[in-house]
Amino acid sequence: MTDPTGHPSLQDIGTPCLILDRDRMDRNVGRLRERLDRLGVGLRPHLKTAKSVDAARRVMTAPSGPATVSTLKEAEQFARAGVTDLIYAVGVSPDKIGRILALRAEGVDLAVTLDTVAQAQAVAEASRRAGDAIPALIEIDCDGHRSGVLPDDRKTLVGIAGALEQGGRLRGVLTHAGASYGAIGDDALRTCAETERASVVRAATLLRDAGFACPVVSVGSTPTAHFAESLDGVTEVRAGVFVFFDLVMAGIGVCRIDDIALSVLATVIGHQRDKGWILVDAGWMAMSRDRGTARQRIDQGYGLVCDIGGKPFGDLILSDANQEHGIVTLRPGSDARLPDLPIGTRVRILPNHACATGAQHDAYRVVRSGGDVIEAVWPRFGGW
Repeated sequence: MTDPTGHPSLQDIGTPCLILDRDRMDRNVGRLRERLDRLGVGLRPHLKTAKSVDAARRVMTAPSGPATVSTLKEAEQFARAGVTDLIYAVGVSPDKIGRILALRAEGVDLAVTLDTVAQAQAVAEASRRAGDAIPALIEIDCDGHRSGVLPDDRKTLVGIAGALEQGGRLRGVLTHAGASYGAIGDDALRTCAETERASVVRAATLLRDAGFACPVVSVGSTPTAHFAESLDGVTEVRAGVFVFFDLVMAGIGVCRIDDIALSVLATVIGHQRDKGWILVDAGWMAMSRDRGTARQRIDQGYGLVCDIGGKPFGDLILSDANQEHGIVTLRPGSDARLPDLPIGTRVRILPNHACATGAQHDAYRVVRSGGDVIEAVWPRFGGW
């Protein structure tokens, strides 16, 4: 059935598919923008979660950016849409520099990320050959989570900066508090945020004291962006999953369940009543295999099950998943009653990890909070 304007409803479209609650998304974006405005720093949203031009336009502060990407495919797609101020926030390898220079030749101010002298030398050499000084940010390891230079390692920082400026250009430093995704509670999140800030500011100070300009001091994670009490010395915040949020973020305490803007629409296709199972047509191909809440206090399985309007049933979760089958059960230990969901019933399943679930789909079906009319379809892309 369609509404009077001709838009289809959630009862009509094929399942499984990805649903985006535009009201929740807009509220999430507004919340972080207001917070960063109070702290006096700019937002450079990470578009790796959205991977959609339509969604990105509602998140960026201007049509040209600034923005962050994690793949060159993202950089190329957003550049075609007019986004010209980009940071490629994954360590650069020599084989990718040709594509970076091609984008820069088209007028895209694309900066790269690195944390070794070898990368800096490759960027400098390519810059000399092309006659284009590629700007780069040195990644700082603020919490041992992944990659980067330790913030007090002056020798390495200066060595990278010196090698880079033999043809390239040092734009600044950046870091990502990945360990914050494992923090629980406000105090732990505030500590992660301050560690992130202090680490990157310390690295910038060392570089400036050594005679290098360091105009950009960039931090970025959704948990720390929402719990930083001070961002003194920081110029910008990169965050991505805040646009949609997910069950992992809710489990950490960064958002509420009813802030989660992304869900997967599924249809009931069977029952195993003696086992307490309801079968749906959304398996791990629709939800992803991400089980990020398994390490949290509340394990949400593969997702939290809601009615077609997006209201959670309570303790009903997608407890197991095959490729195209999802098994819906009550959460272990629950004393709730299994709802009566006849064959053909539509449900929405909130994801553990918005990035991973989004990557399984080629478009967002956009609705308003509590509504079932699809007012728009926003294409999304994947690949590298």
